[in-house]
Amino acid sequence: MTAKVALVTGAGSGVGRAAALALLAEGYRVVLAGRRQAALAETLALAGAAGDAALAVPTDVTDPASVDALYASIAANFGRLDVLFNNAGGNTASTDFGDLTVEQWRSVVGVNLDGAFLVARGAYRMMRDQSPRGGRIINNGSISAHVPRPGAGPYNASKHAITGLTRTISLDGRRHDIACGQIDIGNAASPMTARMAKGVPQANGTLAPEPTMPVDEVGRAVVYMASLPAEANVQFMTVMATKMPFIGRG
Repeated sequence: MTAKVALVTGAGSGVGRAAALALLAEGYRVVLAGRRQAALAETLALAGAAGDAALAVPTDVTDPASVDALYASIAANFGRLDVLFNNAGGNTASTDFGDLTVEQWRSVVGVNLDGAFLVARGAYRMMRDQSPRGGRIINNGSISAHVPRPGAGPYNASKHAITGLTRTISLDGRRHDIACGQIDIGNAASPMTARMAKGVPQANGTLAPEPTMPVDEVGRAVVYMASLPAEANVQFMTVMATKMPFIGRG
């Protein structure tokens, strides 16, 4: 059987890198997308021999032309797409809502929501039109898709919106055999969560360190979601550091 083809955005670091490596280890052919060629090359190097089944495509997910070029490359090299891990995202410094600038807002929403839309739309179109049709889209939500952190307005809003995007794709995709689910991650150890050890804002106004979990556990979770048969779907999964303040947060 021909190996399935997966696309991972934000594959140059953190959660995206962990997911890409986990999928490669399971025998997927993986397209690595990210802004920095050097970071994608580091991911390929970490994959070892499994990296021979990967293709690195530098991509700006906020640029429609760049996303179109990404899917053209997938079509030319693999001819189809079976799984998307729609992961690329970012944040800005903790800022009281009243002090947010338009530039801060747009910088986060542009990647986390506009970029997620562009990438998901491209995958949806390819999965809808290929033969045999269908596939699976996994959106990276966040704990913040459920319970916000203080001072993180653009991030909180964009991640709540990802839930709406997930539900829309899940509903519209049924007739095209496209499944869509969402993984909500809490405090996976990565460059983005390094600040957790020093202390992050809490709902009561204090700063406190928070526990993290190995980022490889996210990779294992993504592989599980990706490996389900077409008849089954994980609609929402939460994977988080056991002792982080989520249950009871606020």
